[in-house]
Parts: sequence; C-alpha cells; structure tokens
Amino acid sequence: MDQALHSQVTSVPVFNGLNFSDWSGKVQFHLGILDLDLAIRIEKPAAITDDSSNKEKAHYRAWEKSNRLSLMFMRMSIANNIKSTLPETENAKEFMKSVKECSQTADKSLTGTLMTTLITMKFDGSRTMHEHVIEMTNIAARLKSLGMAVDDNFLVQFILNSLPSEYDLFQMNYNTMKDKWNMHELHNMLVQEETRLKN
Repeated sequence: MDQALHSQVTSVPVFNGLNFSDWSGKVQFHLGILDLDLAIRIEKPAAITDDSSNKEKAHYRAWEKSNRLSLMFMRMSIANNIKSTLPETENAKEFMKSVKECSQTADKSLTGTLMTTLITMKFDGSRTMHEHVIEMTNIAARLKSLGMAVDDNFLVQFILNSLPSEYDLFQMNYNTMKDKWNMHELHNMLVQEETRLKN
C-alpha cells in the first residue's frame, strides 16, 4: 500500500501556497483511486464501544485507515516551508481546510503585490515596448486568475501612466481622441511610437 501511495503522490503537484484548487483536485482524485478518500469526505464516526455492531466497527476502522493515509499523502505533497506553518491536526478533513486557508492568505498578499506592481510600473527603455506591454498584460491576467479582474480600460490607463515624458505628446493625442483604444490597438500604437521616437 505504501508503494502505491508513494507512486500516486509523485503525480500530484506540490502545494506551494498558490495552487490550492489544482492540488486539492489531484489529491482527492488520487485518494479516490486508492479508495482512501473516506476521511476527507465524511466526519469522524463515533468511537466504537462493546455495543458497536460489526458494520460500525468496520466503518470506523476504514475511516481511521483513510484518515491516517490521507494525512500522510497530503503532507508528502506540500512544500516544506509551508508544512511548518500549518497547524497540527490528526484529522485529514481539518488538515485540508488548513491548507485552503493558507492558500487564501497567500492569494491576498500576492494580489496586493501584483496590484502595486501594476500601478507603479514604469517603462524605462531597458526592454522593448512590446515586452513592457506584454508584462503588464500578464500581471493583469494573473490578477484575474486570483479573482481580481482588471478592466481593459483600466489596463490601458495603467499602461499610459507607465510611460516616460518622451511619450507626453502620444498621451496628449490619445486624450484628445473621441474613441478609446482597446489593449490590442494601444499595443500596436505604442510599438509604432517607440520606432518613431528611436528614429
């Protein structure tokens, strides 16, 4: 069984604080394949007594085995720096909940960091305009994946705000136009403007 458990763990992504839904989906899938997901599906059954039926005893033993191996399985697929921050528990369902809470805390701090980066980012000419726009678009996409969508119009504005003074005329022209540009149009116009300024 330990061998089977180990081979299944290797196909689960290591939980790094930011991939909870992927990690928990794979954990549940593999524990299901191994028929060990009882403890993460149902609460701990009442302790067995002398009066417990054979069926109740068997159910309790199955839950205990599932709980023990599920905990082992989950702990093996969590990054060490995160493992040490999780509260001690001997209950697989509670452990899964702690991992989820850890993930939400990480999401919040990452969201804040990405948002600050997007707002304060400046184009300094060390890379091409194309790379600059792509990076800002990628940050917006990461924010969206964390549940914070950045409206296209806002992104256009953030990119315009990131431009240095030699793009002042470009910005003035944009502000006097009747139509707003979408991201694609802004991207193309900025790449053209960069070429014009270089010449």
